[in-house]
Amino acid sequence: MAKKNENRVRVTLKCTECDSRNYRVEKNTHNTTSPLVLNKYCSRCQKHTEHKESKDKK
Repeated sequence: MAKKNENRVRVTLKCTECDSRNYRVEKNTHNTTSPLVLNKYCSRCQKHTEHKESKDKK
């Protein structure tokens, strides 16, 4: 049996219009190998825009 959250990775979503990093979500790397793309609300643009997975800033 698999351990809890073994395949889950924390990723940052970046707005495609203003390049603001607004959201941090978890994705299952075993099921989803492609980069994550979601429509989310951007508080900086003040509208719903496409947010793509980006590399984390450490």
